[in-house]
Amino acid sequence: MLDGVYEVVSMSDMNVEEVPETGLTFVENALIKARNASEQSGLPALADDSGIVVDALNGEPGIYSARYAGNHGDDEANTQKLLEEMQAIPNGKRTGRFWCAIVFVEHANDPTPIVIQRGWEGEILREKVGENGFGYDPIFHVPTHGCASAELAPEIKNAISHRGKALTALLKELKAC
Repeated sequence: MLDGVYEVVSMSDMNVEEVPETGLTFVENALIKARNASEQSGLPALADDSGIVVDALNGEPGIYSARYAGNHGDDEANTQKLLEEMQAIPNGKRTGRFWCAIVFVEHANDPTPIVIQRGWEGEILREKVGENGFGYDPIFHVPTHGCASAELAPEIKNAISHRGKALTALLKELKAC
């Protein structure tokens, strides 16, 4: 989404080592990652922290979405654990949202980082549907489109998702600066 507007270089291209996500919120984790990337690269940095927040589970998995089942990045295990946790939750009470916090810093010690947060409302399905996307997309029902996130074309998902809305807002903010 940033192509053609800004030159984006990945952390791996810059040999930036990941840092532990020790924050207690999406914003704290995004800020930790952005400051780390800027410090190691010497460049301005953009980082996000995203996850799924389920109302019936008091906000879980939340900031632990990528490691909900124990191993970081095990999408299948994380999805299965969420389905198991939601098994007894009745229809109409399965609400939740994907949440994204994006942080942009000019340098590692930037005292005024740009912080953008956006959500994407939906419901947790009872089984996986669709082949697109990753993570919890196959069990996230998008009421506005009547399907799972994993059934949306990438360009539609980018336009309406938590991350897409956050990036759009960030671009608007950067252009205003």
